[in-house]
Amino acid sequence: MGINKQSDIAADIQIGPTSTGMVRIYVVAEGIELPLDFDPEEAEEIAEELRAAAEAARDMGSPKGPKKKR
Repeated sequence: MGINKQSDIAADIQIGPTSTGMVRIYVVAEGIELPLDFDPEEAEEIAEELRAAAEAARDMGSPKGPKKKR
């Protein structure tokens, strides 16, 4: 499955610190539990990538309507 392919799978995501000093992204979907642990530096890199992707998506416009003014 590519990044642009639509999917009917619904998932829940939780993000938080673990007791061992890692950052966990925890994904649950249709009977699958996927814990993904990252050290804090990796988590910050992921956060930067998410912000950059959000900005790029915002610049492309939303298929559900016009961009909201901030």
